[in-house]
Amino acid sequence: MSWASWTTAGVYTGRGGVLTDEVGVLTGDLTVHTTYIDGEARVAVQYSGASDWFTMSGSPVPCGSEEDSRDLHDAVVAAVRGGGGATVPVLPHLSG
Repeated sequence: MSWASWTTAGVYTGRGGVLTDEVGVLTGDLTVHTTYIDGEARVAVQYSGASDWFTMSGSPVPCGSEEDSRDLHDAVVAAVRGGGGATVPVLPHLSG
């Protein structure tokens, strides 16, 4: 079993925020968490300092390695900062 996790706190959303499966759009100061387990990455977000986590729309995604999961996490953080109802981005090298 292979796993890794990445967390980035203090990520401010761009206009339009980030889309979640449970509650729709979140905006403001978020914490982004990516967990990689055996070929799959799951992405969750929360208001920084809160206890509830929400699944970022588009998660989970296939992910081939721990290194790929780090690339995905960095892309997710950039997408959250970009806003516009951000979802988990599709990275070409992870999709095939």
